[in-house]
Amino acid sequence: MSVNTKTVDWSFLTNHARVLIGIAREPEIRLRDLGDQLGITERAAHRIVVALVDAGYITRQRNGRRNRYTINAHLPLPDPIARDQNIGELLKILNATTPASPATGSLAGARPIADAG
Repeated sequence: MSVNTKTVDWSFLTNHARVLIGIAREPEIRLRDLGDQLGITERAAHRIVVALVDAGYITRQRNGRRNRYTINAHLPLPDPIARDQNIGELLKILNATTPASPATGSLAGARPIADAG
């Protein structure tokens, strides 16, 4: 079964999750570039990063004129339904290059994340 993505005008993931994914893929990404990738403003990306830093989900370290972000992957998801899972487990699934096997649900070819905890 295929999904006609042209008719879908919503997303399964919040902008906070999308920012985490972007940072996991490129820990030194500029907020302007992150915003462009996600279709949000640089200011919105900045507000989300500040919220994630304040909540402890990411840390920010100055590296010259740039920031380097580290994801604290051991922290639990801030969702009552998924509190048994941590950020690292979610990012591993979302950064997988090969879909889960229908028979086992296991992932193959997962890309590494910025910090596995």
